[in-house]
Amino acid sequence: MRCPYCGNDDTQVKDSRPTEDSGAIRRRRVCNGCGGRFTTFERVQLRELTVVKKSGRKVPFDREKLARSVYTALRKRAVETDRIERMISGIVRQLESLGDVEVTSDQIGEYVMEGLKGLDDVAFVRFASVYKNFSAADDFRNFLAELAEGQGTLRDDE
Repeated sequence: MRCPYCGNDDTQVKDSRPTEDSGAIRRRRVCNGCGGRFTTFERVQLRELTVVKKSGRKVPFDREKLARSVYTALRKRAVETDRIERMISGIVRQLESLGDVEVTSDQIGEYVMEGLKGLDDVAFVRFASVYKNFSAADDFRNFLAELAEGQGTLRDDE
């Protein structure tokens, strides 16, 4: 593993343990060149996924990018990290089990919206505002009205 500080390829694992959900292995590493310490995570990957963007461009699927967008939507919300990580892992499993190596960014967005809907109403609306490209307050009002009309409330479990 390459050191993120000096770029040296000679690093050593000092400690390994499973994450809380046992979905990955957390490894503490030390660089034999500069002495820097860092953490890596090892996860099972069933298949290499490619994301097809709206523009038609294809990019490799990046779990960390997915996690960043979910955590951004959930910023300053009282949701336990293990619930968030389970949701992200569930989305990745759903994508991998589709049977296709190419997934659209729209599919990913819909899975995230579905997951956030069950976790936190505010995060759900935050993510929707970016995903659906809201540009005015009326976009929020219309979205919330559609939700209220279709479900009676924002959440399925209320």
